[in-house]
Amino acid sequence: MTKDALEHLTSVDKTLARLIRKVGPCRLKTRARRSPFEALVQSVTYQQLNGTAAATILGRVKALYPHRRFPTPEDLLGTPDERLRAAGLSRAKTAALKDLAAKTIAGVVPTSRALSHMDDEEIVERLTTVRGVGPWTVEMLLIFTLGRPDVLPASDYGVRKGFALAYGRKELPTPKELSTFGQRWKPHRTTAAWYFWRALELGKANGTSDNTAWG
Repeated sequence: MTKDALEHLTSVDKTLARLIRKVGPCRLKTRARRSPFEALVQSVTYQQLNGTAAATILGRVKALYPHRRFPTPEDLLGTPDERLRAAGLSRAKTAALKDLAAKTIAGVVPTSRALSHMDDEEIVERLTTVRGVGPWTVEMLLIFTLGRPDVLPASDYGVRKGFALAYGRKELPTPKELSTFGQRWKPHRTTAAWYFWRALELGKANGTSDNTAWG
């Protein structure tokens, strides 16, 4: 799939082709062993936090259940809010995780097997009924847990910024503009998004503060 994706993207977009040559092979890895519940717990915990702070908080939450690799929905639902708050979760995230746990037990959040038989739009519609879970959170699940090949998280700052750097744009594209532009990358938009994340990393490594296209 990666070879097909790179051949398609380089044939339909010369700017993206230059970025691909600069970055090298796609090294996107998925974590298919994670349950949807586990992936969403992590995503909710990480919302609006830098990676180090979020990882610390998630580690404290997991430490509340020393005999498990990861808490079950029943574990979270039965834990007093005060203990979750003491681990570093905000009031809103505590409420979101409790709702996620309840809806997982109720079957609103499907199993991994059930998700494998659903298309992307169905998954987004189903999972965004969970408190605190928006389209971006589900898109991260689609990419990094389910390995779906044609997901473009157009609202993601890193993707938008990486796109602006690659194309030498002074302003970030709006999510709508990026979605429209990205139609040419179908059915490999996940791979395109991965390269825009790498473009942002290249910009930081090179000290790029303005929007300069990769030549």
